Amino acid sequence: MFLLGEDIGVFGGAFGATKGLLDEFGHDRVLDTPISEEGFVGAAIGAAWMGERPVVELQFADFVTCPFDVIVTVAAKTHWRSGLALPLVIRMPSGGGIRGGPFHAGSPEGWFVGQPGLKVVCPGTVEDAYGLLRAAIDDPDPVLVFEHKGLYRRTKATPPPTGHRTPLGRAAVAREGSDATVVTYGSGVPLALAAAERTGADIEVLDLRTVWPLDEATVLASLEKTSRVLVLQEAARSTGAAGLVLSLVARRGFEHLDAPPALHAPPDTPVPFAPELEDVYLPSVESTAAELDRLLAY
Repeated sequence: MFLLGEDIGVFGGAFGATKGLLDEFGHDRVLDTPISEEGFVGAAIGAAWMGERPVVELQFADFVTCPFDVIVTVAAKTHWRSGLALPLVIRMPSGGGIRGGPFHAGSPEGWFVGQPGLKVVCPGTVEDAYGLLRAAIDDPDPVLVFEHKGLYRRTKATPPPTGHRTPLGRAAVAREGSDATVVTYGSGVPLALAAAERTGADIEVLDLRTVWPLDEATVLASLEKTSRVLVLQEAARSTGAAGLVLSLVARRGFEHLDAPPALHAPPDTPVPFAPELEDVYLPSVESTAAELDRLLAY
C-alpha cells in the first residue's frame, strides 16, 4: 500500500489528512505528485493492476473531472473485462460551506452513482470516516471516498477501535423513528439529526454511508415503518444519490407511502462563492426542519 497525490507529503494534505505520514513511512510510500490528476490517477490504476494497493488523494473532488475517463473507462471496467482485481482507493474532499465557490465546493458523487464496477462512499461520522476508508482499502475493487470538507472541521468524536471496519454497501439507522424517514449521507447526517430534534416529531434518520451500490433493503424497511420519506443531500437536486433513492421508492415502495416523497437539495446551479448566497443555497437545519414539517402535514 502507498499514497500519492498533490501536497500529501511535505505539506500533509490540503486539509491535513495525511500530516505526519511522510515522516513515518518515507518518500517511497507517500508520494507528492505534479498537478496532473489524469496522470497520477492513471499511474495508480496501473499500480493496482500490478497488485499494489494505492490510495490517491485529490485536493478537491471537483477536479475528478480530469481523470474521469481513466476512472470510468479503465478502473471501473478492468475486473469485468479481464477478471483482474483492481484494489484502488480515491479520496476526494467534497462539499461546500467553506466559501470555496463553484470550482472548489462541489458534490460530484452523483457522476459515479450507477457506474458498474465502482463503489462510492460518503461518510457522515468520525467512525465511518475511519471504518469506510479501512474497508475501502481492503476491497479488491475501486472505491471512491468522498469526504466532506466541512465535516473535517465540525465533526468530533471518540476514535473508533484500531482496525474497525464499516461494511461497504450497508446503510445505518442513525436515529430511530416512526413518523417519517430522512434518507441522507455525508454532511446531511448531522444536519438531519439536528432538524429531527427541532421538529419534535419521531423522525428516523437513515445514513446511506455507501451511495453506490445502494442498500435498497434498508431504505425500503424504513419506508415501510414510517410511510413518509424525505431525501436530503448537498449535491444539486438533479444529481447526487437522490434520483436513485426516489426511483426505488416509486418502484418498490409506492404502496407504503402516505405522502409524496420529498427532496431537499440545492438548486441546479454551481455553488455560489458569496457567503450570503452559499448560506441560502445549502440545506440548513431550519430549511430541513421546515421540509419535514411540510411532509408531516400532508
